[in-house]
Amino acid sequence: MARTALPLAVVVADTGVAWLEGTSAGGLAAHAALTAVVMVLAARRPLVAFPLAVTLALLTGGALALLACTSYQAGRHVASRRDLTLTVVAAFAYPAVLLVPTQRLADEPWPALARIALLVALPLVAGVHLTRQAERLRRERRLHAERERLRERLRIAVDMHDSLGRWLSLVSVQAAALEVAPLPADQRPVARNLAHAARTAVDELHAVVATLRDSPGLDGVDELVEQFRRAGVAVTVERSGPARPLATGDAGHAAYRVVQEGLTNAARHAPGEPVAVSLTWEPDALLVGVANPTRGPVRDERGTGLVGLSERVRSAGGLLRVHVEPAGFRLVAMLPVAPDRVEAVP
Repeated sequence: MARTALPLAVVVADTGVAWLEGTSAGGLAAHAALTAVVMVLAARRPLVAFPLAVTLALLTGGALALLACTSYQAGRHVASRRDLTLTVVAAFAYPAVLLVPTQRLADEPWPALARIALLVALPLVAGVHLTRQAERLRRERRLHAERERLRERLRIAVDMHDSLGRWLSLVSVQAAALEVAPLPADQRPVARNLAHAARTAVDELHAVVATLRDSPGLDGVDELVEQFRRAGVAVTVERSGPARPLATGDAGHAAYRVVQEGLTNAARHAPGEPVAVSLTWEPDALLVGVANPTRGPVRDERGTGLVGLSERVRSAGGLLRVHVEPAGFRLVAMLPVAPDRVEAVP
């Protein structure tokens, strides 16, 4: 019902206008049929239907509702530069053919310009804008879902490490004590097998936890930034100082998470604003910063994401600071680098 309501309304509106202008019965039937065909085509091929609507409007001097509707739908489906070029050419053909040869633009400029704006320009721009906004929101939702998935993996890893790890470590210690205890000969193989099984369980637990906690390091920052750029976030990355190895792999993961959390907060609280990511190498530390302006009053909020991030940076031997200022929001993390090797002097 909803799919047929709009085409029917367009056909009735344009046919009614043609009837008021004194079009013959045969002309009304042809006009209604052509309008219906173009509207059906617009549902599947809007970029083809829009030039046809422009042509029909130029030939009949009407088709106003059809022109506005197909212009909006064409704007919603512009997906490439080629589509945009063809649509803009068709849009400019309407005033060029209709107004310039008849001098209507020079004689009555404002009604002519208003007609062009209301029937072609505004619907087309609105369609393009809404499509871009919808695509940006879809990408932001995908990024948010990925962030929540990684956070859930980290929570599972922490729970496994805190609960199972403690008990398995206790079993491993007790099994190791049995392995070296003075036991009867027939029980020694059992104690060795028990100790081996306990150590294997601990090793496998650590492997599983490491897999769940695994995340990209500094090498993944460029790809992360590119994902947010594709989502419509204006991100700049500034690097300074000679790069050095970080003290631990966890430090690299923490640096990646700082950038990810900062970009996510920026996309959520200040959409459309530029974000600056900085990676500054000092002699003894890497400074990771994410800064962006905000819209409206700035509130000092410490969500669960920032709390978990602070714990992760601290576990990697670093520090995290959150600066909430009138000009915007800034995350700064300091992560340790590997110490320089000192060659032994013979």
